[in-house]
Amino acid sequence: MKKKSLINFLNQKVEQYNQPDFIKGDPISIPHRFSLKQDKEISGFFASIFAWGNRRIIINKTTELMKRMDNAPHQFITQHQERDREKLLGFVHRTFNDTDLLYFVEFLQQHYLRYDSLEDAFTRSMKKGDTNVENALRGFYNYFFSLEYVPQRTTKHIATPARKSSCKRINMYLRWMVRKDNGGVDFGIWQQIKPHQLICPIDLHVARVAKRFQLLDRPQTDWLAAVELTDYLKKLDPEDPAKYDFALFGLGVVEKFS
Repeated sequence: MKKKSLINFLNQKVEQYNQPDFIKGDPISIPHRFSLKQDKEISGFFASIFAWGNRRIIINKTTELMKRMDNAPHQFITQHQERDREKLLGFVHRTFNDTDLLYFVEFLQQHYLRYDSLEDAFTRSMKKGDTNVENALRGFYNYFFSLEYVPQRTTKHIATPARKSSCKRINMYLRWMVRKDNGGVDFGIWQQIKPHQLICPIDLHVARVAKRFQLLDRPQTDWLAAVELTDYLKKLDPEDPAKYDFALFGLGVVEKFS
């Protein structure tokens, strides 16, 4: 497919999926239930962390967790007493269990007692002139696991480029928080990270579609593949490459394009 035709095709797919009807069946529907910025951040964070496997199950499990937090996650995180943590015991989603959850809650409590937004957890390690969020993700991982006691099993639930991970779920979360357009899907409630710095989320489905359109050569679905794909997408839209996540995800997961 010629470049102009490819751009037109992918832009059409972005418009097809980047609209309110997309929200209901996607994990981003969870933060859309809240109005408070911090509630959006926290619920979106958990929804993205849980985002592997069936989307309906992801939504149901995140909904369950929000109910355990009285559907007021920021208030629960910042004001709960030790006895309130009993509400979290027994929570399981795939390999994520209550040991992991209790650490996540502890970190979020410590962070929100000092900062107004979770964006500060990502921007603390960014440098002036960063072309993408690699430093943000590396720094977030180190900061997230900086508390005195860290269950070793919990470290697998936060990805980092330092381990060559594609960081698909965290990049998706950043897309939700940073991007803002007329589509009504992403929130755009963070200002320090810019859309042009985002890395397009990539998994096996997205990689398959990207290779089909010759947007990606790298055989492994890792961090370098995510950067390679994003660098190509910047040729199509230098200011907002991550918007093509809608097109690639829609083609790969919804339409089963191959």
